[in-house]
Amino acid sequence: MQRVKTVIMGAAGRDFHDFQLVYKDDPTTEVIAFTATQIPGIDSRTFPAAIAGPLYPDGIPIVPESELVSLIREQGAKRVVFAYSDIAHVDVMHKASTVIAEGAEFVLLGAAPTMVKSTKPVISVCAVRTGVGKSGISKLVIQELAKRNITAVDVRHPMPYRDLLKMRVERYATIEDLDALGVTIEEREEYEHLVQAGIVVYAGVDYEAILREAEKEADVVIWDGGNNDMPFYVPDLEIVALDPHRPGHELLYYPGESNLKRADVLVINKVNTADPAVVEQLKQTAAEHNHSAIVVLTDSLIELAEKDAVRGKRVLVIEDGPTVTHGGMRYGAGAIAARDAGAAELVDPRPSAVGTIADTLRAYPHLTEVLPAAGYSAQQLADLEATIAGADCDVVVVATPIDLSRLIKIEQPSVRVTYRVEDASEPGLRDVLNAFLNQHGL
Repeated sequence: MQRVKTVIMGAAGRDFHDFQLVYKDDPTTEVIAFTATQIPGIDSRTFPAAIAGPLYPDGIPIVPESELVSLIREQGAKRVVFAYSDIAHVDVMHKASTVIAEGAEFVLLGAAPTMVKSTKPVISVCAVRTGVGKSGISKLVIQELAKRNITAVDVRHPMPYRDLLKMRVERYATIEDLDALGVTIEEREEYEHLVQAGIVVYAGVDYEAILREAEKEADVVIWDGGNNDMPFYVPDLEIVALDPHRPGHELLYYPGESNLKRADVLVINKVNTADPAVVEQLKQTAAEHNHSAIVVLTDSLIELAEKDAVRGKRVLVIEDGPTVTHGGMRYGAGAIAARDAGAAELVDPRPSAVGTIADTLRAYPHLTEVLPAAGYSAQQLADLEATIAGADCDVVVVATPIDLSRLIKIEQPSVRVTYRVEDASEPGLRDVLNAFLNQHGL
């Protein structure tokens, strides 16, 4: 039987997961390559043979997405599977049109064949866009379970940006675990605030193996989804967050719209900093596109450590990287906190940007008042440090979920911004959790 030559388009995450669940042992399919985009430095690698299985004794090459057409023309790919997230519907179809024009089929896998069933109850927390505040919601859920003596572990959407074989199954319980494995800033932004709160975090490459390990110590498994991806595990309670700072995006991005329509609970977050009319608009959207979902409201409470240090000053704001880059936000919690504290000016980071940080700002031209905390490599960390050092500012506001000073030196005075999620409606998220726990005898 001739195997169908297949390319999986990804960003070092769902692509590997979909391969392992759907194509790894399929004798009718030959995956000739993964393509990579969105995240710098994740291409020019090989998906290891030890994970790829006996059909792939040499592993599978990972190449830039720019090579997609040549994979179809020169290597005879007949099928292209799209497997990444947080991308506008129109851009998905542009990619589909290119593939179809070259004579290959374009595939979007459904939710069911790409989800693993757990032996423990699963609560998934996903979103319609990157930067909605999903991680804060996950943290609230886990802390509420802990109050009831229910042990939950957080299984985070993959960020396998380093050695894939070493990252097959990762467990983080202490800050020292993060240090020892040399995680990137983007990984720290998702893991560190949870670990500091005493929460065990799992991540990696092989999400069925990860689940089996997590089940050994968890009463409840929390799927902590990244970007606006769908859950990798079959959820018993599916929570999806909406963003009133980006109204309409819930219907414009893949697979965020699918999440909207699948959800058991829709959480409109950040209502304390949103236009009430937009919140009402999102309620109407929810009713129209998922009338069976429970809709709850939450605040994202932003706390600036020292307001006096910012008042009247020229401020360089450093925001969570993915939120303001491919998440498309012009600002985040740091900018909101600085303005509320009376900052005289938000300093444009572009004049002082160097190296890979300058490249990032050119790639995202909407970023004129905030600096993304990009740090996928040692070089990018060095460039971030140099960019901050060269900025003409009085103070630096650090609004990443991590202690950035552990990783780079900041010469100027700096203050941190933190944020947490709290219920802002009745019924609220806590009421939803109580009903779920009662239903499952917990």
